[in-house]
Amino acid sequence: MPTRSSASPLPASRTEADGSAVIRVLSYNIRSMRDDTDALARVITACAPDLVLVQEAPRFFRWRKKLARLAAASDLVILSGGATASGPALLCTLRATVERTEDVLLPLTPGQHRRGFATAVVRFGGARLGVLSCHLSLQKDERQQQGGMLLDRLAGLGTPHAVAGGDLNEGPGGPTFRRLAGALQDGWATRPWGGEHTWTFAGPHRRIDAVFATPGVEVLGCGVPLGLTGVSETDLRAATDHLPVLAALRVPASPS
Repeated sequence: MPTRSSASPLPASRTEADGSAVIRVLSYNIRSMRDDTDALARVITACAPDLVLVQEAPRFFRWRKKLARLAAASDLVILSGGATASGPALLCTLRATVERTEDVLLPLTPGQHRRGFATAVVRFGGARLGVLSCHLSLQKDERQQQGGMLLDRLAGLGTPHAVAGGDLNEGPGGPTFRRLAGALQDGWATRPWGGEHTWTFAGPHRRIDAVFATPGVEVLGCGVPLGLTGVSETDLRAATDHLPVLAALRVPASPS
């Protein structure tokens, strides 16, 4: 069974009087929706996310329709990504005001799977936020290069605050994970909540999925939503081979 922390419940999304925003961000490898999509939608809905950072979104035949169906079943809309980012995608609620989106394809290493980033700039209340979803390489050297590209791309969004998340294919002891955690706040390490390990449900023993935030964003809690009302272990097992990471963040209001 997955282990759990004893943290208090995550706060609900809200906009504060000073313009800052509390948001929920979910990072989830959905394995191209090859498993139980009803269970997947139930897990996402129960987490009540404002943003979903998807990895392994459908990329082939009728991929837009498949992703749109998942979004609709989860009371969300497609923000960006999918096949145009080679897998990563972003979903959001109508609470988000979208400034812009961009899907980025990364350099292709011969013999390796094509990778990309799904990115956006959004506003929640007075808070302006850059967003990035990623699925890094299985190959160590390529993964390290992509980690640097992630940090460059996040900085290039030009926002005072940003959040990134995804499947890193590497645990916290790896060089790419350490590099990202050195520049950004690792949500679980900053304020653990729920469960830690994300792969696989049958015997989770590795934390290879994570949510990161830039300095200045307050991490209110982050982890696998074990025990969250509406999230059953049966659905988690049926939805995909990864466990999701849910983070609650307080994003300061941006200068006008």
